[in-house]
Amino acid sequence: MDSWPVNWEALDSLIIDFAKSENLIEDSSPPSSPSLTSSYHSRLIIRQIRRSLEVGNIDAAIDILRVHAPFVLEDHRLLFRLQKLKFIELLRKGTRDDRIFAIDYLRKSLAPCALNAYPEAYEEFKHVLLAFIYDKDDQTSPVANEWAEKRRYEIAGLVSSVLRAHFHAYNPIFSMALRYLMSIHKVFCFRQGIVSPISYLTERLLLEERDFPALPPESLYEAQVFDEVDIQALAHAVELTRQGAIDSLRFAKGDLFQAFQNEICRMRLNDAMLDELVREYCVYRGIVEPGMQTSSEPLKVNPPESGCCSSLDSSIDVDHSTAKHSNSETSATTDLSSMQGIDVELRFASEPTNNLEDCSPSGSHQSESSSLLRNRSKGAGERSKRKRWRGRHDDLDFISGVHFNQDGKQKVSTTISKGVECTSAEDKYEIVLQMKELASRGMAAEVVEEISTLDPDFFVQNPVLLFQLKQVEFLKLVGLGDHSGALRVACSHLGPLAARDPNLLKPLKETLLSLLRPNEEALVTGLPLHALATSLQVAFGKRLGIEEPQLMRIMRATLHTHSEWFKLQMCKDRFESLLRIDSLKENNTPVLTSLATSKSNIDSCSLGSSQATISSATGVSDDSSSPNQASSQDAICDENAILKVMEFLALPRADAIHLLAQYNGNAETVIQQIFA
Repeated sequence: MDSWPVNWEALDSLIIDFAKSENLIEDSSPPSSPSLTSSYHSRLIIRQIRRSLEVGNIDAAIDILRVHAPFVLEDHRLLFRLQKLKFIELLRKGTRDDRIFAIDYLRKSLAPCALNAYPEAYEEFKHVLLAFIYDKDDQTSPVANEWAEKRRYEIAGLVSSVLRAHFHAYNPIFSMALRYLMSIHKVFCFRQGIVSPISYLTERLLLEERDFPALPPESLYEAQVFDEVDIQALAHAVELTRQGAIDSLRFAKGDLFQAFQNEICRMRLNDAMLDELVREYCVYRGIVEPGMQTSSEPLKVNPPESGCCSSLDSSIDVDHSTAKHSNSETSATTDLSSMQGIDVELRFASEPTNNLEDCSPSGSHQSESSSLLRNRSKGAGERSKRKRWRGRHDDLDFISGVHFNQDGKQKVSTTISKGVECTSAEDKYEIVLQMKELASRGMAAEVVEEISTLDPDFFVQNPVLLFQLKQVEFLKLVGLGDHSGALRVACSHLGPLAARDPNLLKPLKETLLSLLRPNEEALVTGLPLHALATSLQVAFGKRLGIEEPQLMRIMRATLHTHSEWFKLQMCKDRFESLLRIDSLKENNTPVLTSLATSKSNIDSCSLGSSQATISSATGVSDDSSSPNQASSQDAICDENAILKVMEFLALPRADAIHLLAQYNGNAETVIQQIFA
């Protein structure tokens, strides 16, 4: 099955908007969407209220609500829950004065509110009085749930959901897309019975807990009719029951996309880990400077256990982990690991490692060093464009057990190429970014010359990358009218490379056809140069001991399983445009060779780099069979029959289609057979 390339330029844009909207980088230019900036202040308010509630400081939360969101305190259903929590927190303090104050608060505030909150509120009020009798440490008491600190998090999540919807203070698009993609990835792997190769990351990044759903206004509890298509789309997109989807649509007044955003934002991420993954990606891609000033120690993720296996195709070369994530978004120290199963700081070290310090200043080394200095001079302009990472300073006081490294630089492997063995890690990092920049500008000849000087064996081990770069050089010469020079490139490089790899013969023929249409604009601007530049960055970076960011692996795997999941559903994702997932999958049809035809080529490099695929053991059809299968089953099943089976049997779309296919598309027969 062909790999699914990722549009890294589109991801760069989403991540830059994320970093700007969360105020993680120092940048005076606004995000692409003004709404992201306007919602930042609201998100800070919500975050402060949430954390006040989570630590039991109910008065502080109510004070903030009174100033910024008084409508919450006017809703007696929410007010009663807050007051009940405050009553418990007063008793939790355990002092005589606080107990007396709790009784007074009970009489003057909680009891009157219970009469008007909701039908069950007065019974809940009488039940909570048992907290006077049963100790907070008694796990068998009838009020153990009221005493449990998780109650704080439940109320905090509920209030956050209400405020987020009211202020439209949704998370940035990238953050919502990542939640959505990871949730689909987990469901897909579970249903296919396979082990995710990125589970050691997703289990820590996407928490199991969700915020409580917001309460619809009482006026909206009247019967409303929603389109069954919308109900099923929402229910299966965010794993809700049918009634849960109806309640969510009711709260959003029938707006499917607003309901979807409300539900996606209920999913919780480990913010500290996400920020660190984003920073690592930004440093790797040259978006921000490596330096960072925060607290003291690095954020890490424990390496996956060795020996785990996965049914996902080995084109994602990662290890696995069965360890469970922490129950708290800000809980204990998280770890990030290298793909070789070793702890790796997500930093680019500014000093050479110990085994590099004794390099001899031989003639060859001196020559290579001068090349490095030349490259660094060329890259000065690019470095000046990078932003400074400031981090989530607004949150530092609230993050427990998470520490950051002050220098903010990534440690690189000591496995390095012969030609740059005396080069510092920071120099290697700059070299890789400069090669990426040259490739993205179509300067293929310069890239080949520089890399061959630094590492003569690189293109021997990556012949497809060399072929692609020479394709670019050939097409540029044709565009300039230098047909003789173009043919020299073809005879010296493209022909011999294709002779050694038959899979390159077809793209060689297509490349030679450009001699018939020598239009520079059509030839050069149509090339996927950014994708080629990213593939070069990944491959050459690994040769220099610089591992690609963990976020790139997450995006490859989750975008692939997103595509496979909707193949099983035999429908298009209604929310992919909202979250820009479609743009992340967009890639120009390359003039350059595709590497899906050869496993050895995939291992060397591809325009979208490596990508997860599903082995035949998973039972997922390959690309050639899926359309035929879909068309044959769609001919049997109409949309109304599919929705009817999904609704009555609470089945996923794919299961409903397969059942209908067995009974000639008759929904009534399917339902009768199930209940017979």
